[in-house]
Amino acid sequence: MSIQDFIDSQVKSNDVVVFMKGTPQFPMCGFSGQVAQVFALLGVDYKGINVLDSDEMRTGIKEYTNWPTIPQVFVKGEFVGGCDIVREMYQSGELQTLLEEKGVPVMGKATA
Repeated sequence: MSIQDFIDSQVKSNDVVVFMKGTPQFPMCGFSGQVAQVFALLGVDYKGINVLDSDEMRTGIKEYTNWPTIPQVFVKGEFVGGCDIVREMYQSGELQTLLEEKGVPVMGKATA
């Protein structure tokens, strides 16, 4: 399986996927940490994939989305964006609305 096939299968088989530096429990950069915090505040379960595990993964995800930065967030197979976009969507309530519209359980409704 190529790295692109692996990424595609993860994006399509998980409700929410975050390609991040580190893990949900131990983010290795501030931007990944902010995304992890947003999903923790919302009580949203997600699959975190550590791009630091391989150069192939780090390069592959950037090629998959044609997006230069990490983290990268997907909801129900749709690329949402990176840290700034997710944070802004959370603060405006758009992220909660998107998750609910896509059928992703949201436990917390609080905004920043």
